[in-house]
Amino acid sequence: MRTARSCLFYVTLFIVTIILGFGAVAVSYLTRRPEKAHLVARLWGNLNLRAAGVRVRLKGLENLTPGKSYIFAGNHQSWFDIFAILGRLPVQFRWLAKRELFKLPFLGAAMTAIGYIPIDRGDRRRAFESINQAALKVQQGTSIVIFPEGTRSRDGVLQDFKKGGFILAIKSKQPIVPVSISGSHDILPKDGDWKICPGVIRMTIGKPIATSTYNMKNRDLLICEVRDAIKKHLTVKEGGLLPTEVQSNPSLCIHRDEGIS
Repeated sequence: MRTARSCLFYVTLFIVTIILGFGAVAVSYLTRRPEKAHLVARLWGNLNLRAAGVRVRLKGLENLTPGKSYIFAGNHQSWFDIFAILGRLPVQFRWLAKRELFKLPFLGAAMTAIGYIPIDRGDRRRAFESINQAALKVQQGTSIVIFPEGTRSRDGVLQDFKKGGFILAIKSKQPIVPVSISGSHDILPKDGDWKICPGVIRMTIGKPIATSTYNMKNRDLLICEVRDAIKKHLTVKEGGLLPTEVQSNPSLCIHRDEGIS
């Protein structure tokens, strides 16, 4: 069952990335409106979620004001965080993503067409240029999504946050919205095997945190505030505060507990 589901997912990922990658580039070129191309990316996220048998339970949309721009900051457990945010967060946004992703066939061209912002983590000067570019987009009304941990957590536990996204928030003077993503590590861990474990991702949109009172000197306080807000909606196993739920269908994913203590 898991093998068949996993094969379906990877075949779907391959096909829709090619088709919708071309589609996003075409829509952006023909309409000159990246927000239209973003709708293609949203479809890409939803199709991959469906192929993997993954459901997303979304809470907290009432915390957002329609038409307002934000910096969304989420924890990062799995590839499926990207699909969940793209597919289920019903706002226009752009990713601040590592430059390496823009070199991938089809996907990279689509990301460029939609207006995602590459960040070169190996070049400090170019990284700050990317942050300045993202801050300008937010000031102009476009929301940005970041993963402050910088990469996926190997064990699903919340990691330390890097400072780049918070420099962006302080420069833009716009609120940070904490996004807690729980359960995605069980679906496809960073260092797990290739098989998908169908399940549920719980994504909680927290209350916006104002950045106007923060500056470069006290940005560590902002980092702590955002990290604490994300932890509120993660389980103890994930480094958060909620009770850890029992896997609803353990027969599908018993391998997850092997070698883990």
